[in-house]
Amino acid sequence: MKELSLTDKLLFFFNSIVAFLLLASYVIPFIPPKLTTTVSLLSLGMPILIVLNTIFFIYWLVKLKKQFFLSFLILTIGYQHINAFIQFGEQHIAENTIKIMSYNVRLFNIYKWSKKNDLDKNIYEFIHIKNPDIISFQEYILQKNNSLQYKYTYTVGRSSIYSKYKIIDKGSLDFSKGGNNAIYVDIKINKDTVRVYNLHLESFRIDKNKEHFGQQDSEKLLNRFKRTFRKQEEQVDKLIRHASKSPYRTIFMGDFNNTAFSWVYRKLIHHKKDAFITAGNGFGKTFSYVFPMRIDFILTDSEIKVESFKTYSEEYSDHFPIMARIHIPK
Repeated sequence: MKELSLTDKLLFFFNSIVAFLLLASYVIPFIPPKLTTTVSLLSLGMPILIVLNTIFFIYWLVKLKKQFFLSFLILTIGYQHINAFIQFGEQHIAENTIKIMSYNVRLFNIYKWSKKNDLDKNIYEFIHIKNPDIISFQEYILQKNNSLQYKYTYTVGRSSIYSKYKIIDKGSLDFSKGGNNAIYVDIKINKDTVRVYNLHLESFRIDKNKEHFGQQDSEKLLNRFKRTFRKQEEQVDKLIRHASKSPYRTIFMGDFNNTAFSWVYRKLIHHKKDAFITAGNGFGKTFSYVFPMRIDFILTDSEIKVESFKTYSEEYSDHFPIMARIHIPK
């Protein structure tokens, strides 16, 4: 690196570190959290590593320096991971499709996490306008001013599913020791039946507005993350066992509280397809944070055709609503 300035040498040293971390993070989805929860933490920072490596790649390329090859190679190796991070698909309106939405509404702001007024009314109005056929809510609570007109509903705790189509069966997985849960409904759509799971996996319960510095706070935070990863693994194992017995095609949607680079996602996407990857556009950011975090998903059986997918930008919760238009083959 004789041709590099001292500043560029330092930059390339840092570039090498983030390139190695990104390469190492590619194996995280294959490592169960129960084996090493510390390594699983790296999956949460993978979007940052992708962005940093992209910046380095562009920086060296503009300067016509061969150092661009390092980040280019790492990004190329992880193409499938990057594919889950950003999409460049074209949105189109498909006719004769079923609109399914997932939305973590954060209890409609009853505890005033936001100083904005009438967030609950805004959410109801938004749903009226978008008019989904099936919607799964996380962090839901029934309100007196609820103006949603759906004939069929199923609610357990803070998870709820609303449907315009008839619900012929329903149930709860009753995740233990926590407020998060997974519920399901069997919905009769024309001559077919589909099972829809509404997932709200264990949360890290981190206040993004608070800082966590110092050894004591860092240790508490790390331990909380470790417990959450293990709990999510237990919940996903239980869900997969339950879904494997379904006589119908299934859809998983909801707040996974983890990214597309995690062990959790790899287990859930097995034999399914991600509506965002199939028909989405942009970063797919579903959680309001300083960098793009996609932790809300719609995963469908491979036979179900995803015509379009959209992440909305309305800031009525700390999550953004997502909606897919699907076609269920006969």
